[in-house]
Amino acid sequence: MSMPVHHLIASGPRPVAPFSHAVEVDGWVFVTGQMPTDPEAPDAPLPQGIEAQTERVIENLKVVLGGIGLGLENVTMARIYLTQFERDYAALNALWPSFFEAGKLPARTTVGVTALAVGALVEIDLVARRP
Repeated sequence: MSMPVHHLIASGPRPVAPFSHAVEVDGWVFVTGQMPTDPEAPDAPLPQGIEAQTERVIENLKVVLGGIGLGLENVTMARIYLTQFERDYAALNALWPSFFEAGKLPARTTVGVTALAVGALVEIDLVARRP
């Protein structure tokens, strides 16, 4: 087994805690949960609503993956955290397939939580695999 490689993507979102954007070992990439902050304006207000926040989180995940030469097509597993599970779960499910090629959705777990950093409604972390 090779040693882990820790990635901090210069163009990526500003970390809200002490972590690497991603850690890679033996072709597996573990992407830290991303928030709906704007990498170009990290102190700007968050987008309003679950759809807009989810889209921003996915864009941030794409920046992190792209920074190491990967994309959403390399994602094998996603974990989604929602602060308003009962209210937002259906809207999230309606939007989720639009981010991936038809018939190629990653495995997924969605969890309701009491709170997230920066007052976000949603956070998503990923596991990806290099081809």
